[in-house]
Amino acid sequence: MLRTLARPLLTLLAVATPLHAGDGSAASRWGADYFPNVPLQTHDGRTVRFFDDLVKDKVVVVNFIYTSCADACPLETAKLAEVQELLGERLGHDVFFCSLSIDPERDTPAVLAEYAARFGARPGWTFATGAKEDIREVRRKLGMIGRDEFELSDHTLSFLMGNQATGQWMKRSPYETPQLIAMQLGTWLHNWKAAPAPGRDYASAPALRSISKGETLYRTRCATCHLLGTDDGLTRQGPPLAGVLQRRERAWLTRWIAEPDAMLREKDPLALELFQASRGVVMPNLRLRADEVEAVLEYMAAEDQRLAEASAAPQPAGHVASCCEKEALEVLEEAPAPTRPATRPLPAHPTPGAGLLACAMALLGLGFLAALSARGG
Repeated sequence: MLRTLARPLLTLLAVATPLHAGDGSAASRWGADYFPNVPLQTHDGRTVRFFDDLVKDKVVVVNFIYTSCADACPLETAKLAEVQELLGERLGHDVFFCSLSIDPERDTPAVLAEYAARFGARPGWTFATGAKEDIREVRRKLGMIGRDEFELSDHTLSFLMGNQATGQWMKRSPYETPQLIAMQLGTWLHNWKAAPAPGRDYASAPALRSISKGETLYRTRCATCHLLGTDDGLTRQGPPLAGVLQRRERAWLTRWIAEPDAMLREKDPLALELFQASRGVVMPNLRLRADEVEAVLEYMAAEDQRLAEASAAPQPAGHVASCCEKEALEVLEEAPAPTRPATRPLPAHPTPGAGLLACAMALLGLGFLAALSARGG
């Protein structure tokens, strides 16, 4: 599964200019004549049509999962759970999620309902299943199936999000920050309807700094499910990791990060305890190499030490935290307030850090449907 992330993404930049169906634009090209309108059964007992009910005229995320996945599917679903929190009441109102199972024989509506509850899915997030060939056709049309996909575990982790009414579509990675994904869904794909956030200025942006391999891996692989440091207001699926190197043997942690699926199969007592404490959410096997596992542990140790020193040291009046002192999931973003309002305000324009990240990722992966059309999709 993870190796599919390395495939080159088809690049077509999604524009922010509104497009109107019927004028020869992308909106009219990617409509009822393109998207399969296959019947699906949802986790809450409804029968729906893919295009008519889940995609048409919506800003929507579409991803593909299977509930027995021991690799990175739980990471992708946990990422969307974080985005759900950031969107607040907008989910189900002007933003929607659609998670389709690629294993319909096992993932019945009842199984999907249990899986949705595990991750705290709220109204506006639909888990659905259907005939195997229908799901495959949806994946083919969306460019979410690879030539070398032979097993369930080979499926791509990328997900698709877009505005069907305007024809703007992006292929995204679950390794991106939830703040950036929420901003793209709530602002970019809504054509910048929200007013600019006051008081934001590039002059106040924190300084760039170098990031270690361990921190990069932690932020992209671990931070979705685990908090390291002070609460940032987002619910995590797994336990907090501050001080875990003092509470657990390093050899046990090393193996748990490297092959949690094997430890669960062996019924390791602590692994089973963590599995139950996480409401049955599986710790994914992210296929990290031994040197990558060691880098993550070294980063966690360094972060524990930094937080301990920061809490002990008095801060002078007017002190502004440098980038590495901020408790955010992004290198260039200010930490969100540690409150949990029903609806979180989204920045109307990219913040300095998100802007740099967005430009880089746009060149790697924005859009793809026009290229699919050229291939005869």
